Amino acid sequence: MARRYAAPDAVLFDLDGTLIDSQADIAAACNHALETHDRARLPDSVIRSFVGDGARVLLSRAFGVKPDAPELESPLEAFHTYYRANPVVHTTLLPGARESLDAASGKKRILATNKPRETTLLILEALGILAEFDTVRGGGDGPLKPHPYTLLSALKEVDVEPSRAWMVGDGPQDVGAGKAAACAATIAVLEGFLPPARLYAAGPDVVLKSLHELPALLRDGVSS
Repeated sequence: MARRYAAPDAVLFDLDGTLIDSQADIAAACNHALETHDRARLPDSVIRSFVGDGARVLLSRAFGVKPDAPELESPLEAFHTYYRANPVVHTTLLPGARESLDAASGKKRILATNKPRETTLLILEALGILAEFDTVRGGGDGPLKPHPYTLLSALKEVDVEPSRAWMVGDGPQDVGAGKAAACAATIAVLEGFLPPARLYAAGPDVVLKSLHELPALLRDGVSS
């Protein structure tokens, strides 16, 4: 039976795998860090599976060390330096991204990502969508998703209660953060970086096959 969700006053969007396809540029930055520290390159598909929990965790997975390992500091700096210099070599908006942002116009639009803030802003500006957001939260602004801090601090800034907001993302981190923040709905998009099984296991309120389905959901407030 279809469930109706009240139209939100704010929509929180994840970035990587939700609004943008950044897989190739993330992989390039990760492989740069590996190669400059005498490690073998990894396939893009492997690096893709590491994405979602922030740059430090991504690199810890690629190097096979704990996130707080001291030896990770130099690779992490190499990763950030390379990525800031090459943020949108291959990165593009995903199909349906611009339409979804347009459909959310008139509401508060928030970008909530675990990607480092500086790189996030470079990407948003290069793709011409920075002005679409009322506020942006990225890695370094506070605890990363699935902790609710990113969402709650942004919603407080735009003066919207979580019960009037939807969280849209492609990973369990997004669903977990939306639930922890007590958002009205968690909307999961399947065309992201992770296998569908991991996303379904997070228990999102609504699962979309693609971002193309979000405008109708925003308009009608009904999940199938």
